[in-house]
Amino acid sequence: MLKKWKVLSDPPQSFFEEFPELPRTVASLLYHRNIKTQKEIDEFLNPDYSKDVHDPFLFKDMEKTIKRIFKAVEKKEKIVVHGDYDADGVTASTILVSTLKAIGSENNDIFLPHRETDGYGLNTNTIQKLSDEKTNLIITCDCGISNVEEVKLATKLGIDVIITDHHSVPEKPPKAFAIIHPTVDANYPCKTLAGGAVAFKLMQGILQKHKEKNETLSNGQTHEQFEKWMLDMVAIASVADMVPLVGESRTLTKYGLIVLNRTKRIGLQKLFLESGLIEEDGTKKREIDAHTIGFQIAPRINAAGRINHANVAYNLMMAQNDTDAANLARELDSNNKERQQMTETLLKDSLTQIEPDQKDSPILFVLGKGWSTGLVGLIAGRLKEKYYKPSIVMAENDGEITGSGRSIDGFNVIECFQEIPEQFTKFGGHPMACGFTLEDGKLESFKQKLIEKFEEKTKDIDLSPTLDIDAEINLEDVDWDLYDILDKFKPFGQMNEKPRYLARNVEIKNVQPLGKDRKHIKIFLENGNNTLTAIGWNMCNGGTTNWCEELKQGDKIDLVFEIDLNEWNGNRELQLMIVDLRLSS
Repeated sequence: MLKKWKVLSDPPQSFFEEFPELPRTVASLLYHRNIKTQKEIDEFLNPDYSKDVHDPFLFKDMEKTIKRIFKAVEKKEKIVVHGDYDADGVTASTILVSTLKAIGSENNDIFLPHRETDGYGLNTNTIQKLSDEKTNLIITCDCGISNVEEVKLATKLGIDVIITDHHSVPEKPPKAFAIIHPTVDANYPCKTLAGGAVAFKLMQGILQKHKEKNETLSNGQTHEQFEKWMLDMVAIASVADMVPLVGESRTLTKYGLIVLNRTKRIGLQKLFLESGLIEEDGTKKREIDAHTIGFQIAPRINAAGRINHANVAYNLMMAQNDTDAANLARELDSNNKERQQMTETLLKDSLTQIEPDQKDSPILFVLGKGWSTGLVGLIAGRLKEKYYKPSIVMAENDGEITGSGRSIDGFNVIECFQEIPEQFTKFGGHPMACGFTLEDGKLESFKQKLIEKFEEKTKDIDLSPTLDIDAEINLEDVDWDLYDILDKFKPFGQMNEKPRYLARNVEIKNVQPLGKDRKHIKIFLENGNNTLTAIGWNMCNGGTTNWCEELKQGDKIDLVFEIDLNEWNGNRELQLMIVDLRLSS
């Protein structure tokens, strides 16, 4: 869908005058990201782990949570960490189980649900099973805040439940023994923590208390060493779950990326090798950054829960020898390739349900019989991107309908779900993404009520897709000085998108299709006495415009782009990544 290009206005002159030490380019980018005070600027540009990572005891239930955990460890009670099946849940589980072992817990276990048979979050069958296995304490991570009835059952069966989560909080949260959740705690400064980061905060609290009586942990590490090496999990969690990378989340992710590039975790090292990120001798081909996590690491971790079982990814993170780690990494890579193939097949099936019957519908609904529930979220995301409409994709298996949704700016889908709870047996999620299981026979009423909610909540909102652009510049301005400035803004992510620029009337010197299926494009651009290359993904695959066929030497285009680095054989050159383009008028 054609997007409106919106070049953001320059900050007021008063902003430049307030921070005269900042280069104008830096000041403008900060202003556009709503970073406008000295404290926010300092925290953003120069995150300080000792100052910008908050005290875990700001969570009101942290003290009682830790007392309960230490009591369980002392009495050798059975502790079960109940995670989720995505990358956020897997990394959060890795953090908490590793921490329990490090403080000497001898009776702990992990439970990660199977997406097809268990569904998201806690369920009553799992609670009963854990009770039968004499579980005394359940610690959730990246789930639990929507499981009112399940927590009630656990309490009835004599199991204490500690919830660590970050998903949207229902009007009446569960009556758990304790809840560690950044938005439940009104006074906790950072509301954007991923599930893995919330688990990390609990870990910090546990380590602080343990250190009061112990110099080292059971594995011989100091508490500071253990904490530092767990940051790789937080970086993966935060990027994979697409939480806003601002405030404490940004600080944890920035330091987490440093650890990730030096990780001692055998499983990650083997996954890097399988993903083509490092050479056989361990040499990195390029720095591992947020983009690497988002497009190469997290998809492989998530593939376990989508195609197989999240235990594969969890076992990889916990692996202690090369053979196990290598086998698990290969299995994840195989899962990911299978996931890619299945997604393309089901996407084609989805398009036949949309064209032409639903093209005018405000919300897209797709239902596939026998489809894998692990893929519906991916397909919903692809449909949302293609049509720029909220997209709900559902799978019907054994008479039960389970689905996932992806929304657009201006429509808070989970808020709407919370207003029609009678439609579901369970649901959860964020404003832009949700998962659910429908009550029997509720499919048509669910569709109708969600459309009604959409029309009610968006009647006064312009939902046209808009592409925000940081500034209009000349290609001559794309140089190493600008690249070095942009490097200060890493890691990029939600609420800190990679800066975008617009260049008008740029002349094309040559055009080449890329890739074995020739779906991508490489454009050579006139830049004074030099040539700049621009890469565009999926711009020649028969969409609205096949730019490989449309463009030719001598044409002039208006180009929205990001500035990237191309590295090969020890060489480095600046390269443009195409966000959008049009023929110059």
